[in-house]
Amino acid sequence: MHYLHRTSWEKRDAGERKLLQEPPIRKKQRFRFRFPPREFQPPLIPDPDLAPAPTPRTPTPAPAPAPSVPQSPLPAPSSPSSPSAPSANNNSRTILPEAENRTRPAERSTKNRTLVLVAAIGGSLLLLLVVIGVAVYQYGKVATVKPWATGLSGQLQRAFVTGVPKLKRSELEAACEDFSNVIGSTSICTFYKGTLSSGVEIAVTSVAMSSAKDWSSNLEIQFRKKIDSLSKVNHKNFLSLLGFCDEQVPFTRMMVFEYAPNGTLFEHIHIKEAEHLDWTTRLRIAMGIAYCLEHMHQLTPPLAHKSLTSSSIYLTEDYAAKVSDIVFWDEGAAAVRQTDPQSNVYSFGVILFEMMTGRLPYTAGSDSLEDWACDYLGGTQSLRETVDPTLGTYQEDQLQQIGELIRCCADERPSMKEVCTRLRVITGIGPDGAIPKLSPLWWAELEILSTEAS
Repeated sequence: MHYLHRTSWEKRDAGERKLLQEPPIRKKQRFRFRFPPREFQPPLIPDPDLAPAPTPRTPTPAPAPAPSVPQSPLPAPSSPSSPSAPSANNNSRTILPEAENRTRPAERSTKNRTLVLVAAIGGSLLLLLVVIGVAVYQYGKVATVKPWATGLSGQLQRAFVTGVPKLKRSELEAACEDFSNVIGSTSICTFYKGTLSSGVEIAVTSVAMSSAKDWSSNLEIQFRKKIDSLSKVNHKNFLSLLGFCDEQVPFTRMMVFEYAPNGTLFEHIHIKEAEHLDWTTRLRIAMGIAYCLEHMHQLTPPLAHKSLTSSSIYLTEDYAAKVSDIVFWDEGAAAVRQTDPQSNVYSFGVILFEMMTGRLPYTAGSDSLEDWACDYLGGTQSLRETVDPTLGTYQEDQLQQIGELIRCCADERPSMKEVCTRLRVITGIGPDGAIPKLSPLWWAELEILSTEAS
């Protein structure tokens, strides 16, 4: 009996020891292998800029202490193996790249918006510059108007022309009949008459040089200066510059002027075949020359005529004076010739003397006065004794006053303004009476042009 009881007790005690020694988590280990644990996902760190303000946390009561469990002398069962939680350092290394990945799309979006804005502004500025460039080009293109483009009379063309246009040699060659219509020449230039396709008559002066080797740099400078100075003279008794031509092949240097159909004052005084000029016409011509010279001397700076003679005075259809300066710069003559306003006053006195006497006061081939002219200017001879015999009638009081003015121009050299004042008192001809009369078709042409422009 006692043996049986011991045996049962030993069996029970052995069973309990067996239960305590066996790991109680074998089934859980089998469960772990069947269902692997989920991968650890670190918590997201909220964006500090977008996170809401922290709210005060209400204190929570501390949890009640757990009842104490008596420790068993046997070792505690081990827990199932699981992936260890990452440390703080691992958290920082894992979380920061993901935060950067979340902020990169926002940065890329901001950069894209900046690029689009810069491209839009740049395109707008480029378009604005193109529009301004086109507008400036169109304005410059229509700023210069060719005087013959309208086909109108010379007076109307002068009213609309601004600046001096550059012409083509082919245009002038066609107008002057292949440069065969020669109307005069000197040692340095040749004069042509031409008619444009619109019917406007022109006078063309061309240098005698046919090669650029014979054309010095000084002559080129003087050519440019002359075009510039002539374009500044805006007077109705001045032969207007309409254009110029400069080409290298073939070598060409030309100036284009309006055409005066009645030739020069020299021809009408000294050539018998020319039209006779009566006393009133001569006084009107003299006043036109004086008014034009006064205008030239009042420019800033003053512009003096370089070769003022009776050959440089052209006459219009109604015999009004047209002062011309169409001769090219002569380096040899320029060395000995004075071109200041006072020299123009002296030359005007000589022209006036030539108109009253009908004789050439200079010695042929030189600039010295004839003996008879010196006797008159010296006061030893009366102008009445040397008056032009072709003048049928004249007023003696006017002739005497003009004689005194001629001596004043030769001796005292007054200003052209003073000369104009004295001569106007003698003749009674004002500026409007000395200028060329307008064409009867002028106002009709002006009205037609105004209608077409509107």
